[in-house]
Amino acid sequence: MGKIIINIDGGSRGNPGPAALGVLIYDQKRNVFKKYSQYLGETTNNEAEYQALIFAFKKIKALFGKEKIKRMEVEIKSDSELLIKQMRGEYKILEPKIQQLFLKAWNLKIDLGEINFILIPREENKEADKLVNEILDSQAKSQKLF
Repeated sequence: MGKIIINIDGGSRGNPGPAALGVLIYDQKRNVFKKYSQYLGETTNNEAEYQALIFAFKKIKALFGKEKIKRMEVEIKSDSELLIKQMRGEYKILEPKIQQLFLKAWNLKIDLGEINFILIPREENKEADKLVNEILDSQAKSQKLF
């Protein structure tokens, strides 16, 4: 696999509120390679978006290994304008919590080969969004039981 495409999404219900992330990893032919979702607890939407990126970077390093990932092209696709433009260096990072998450993501990115951050419309990120909402729905149901 010479190129991987990763769609990420993070979301919170309330801002801050219960949050989750969704990550889809595709091969270069756009076949789903892996899907992940995770509940994050109480956080903001922007923090959840960064958590999704950090999660994705850690997963691809674990899946492919540090040496192989250096030789691969990675496309990160997200509907978060803030995240994409901050990772490209187009927007300043003013929020202290986002600064910390940015630094984590940036430090993980250093080990990767060629990486492109692509801003996509929300309609093109439906699968990652679906993963986020499934986790948040299941979390909400489990809390109602008690």
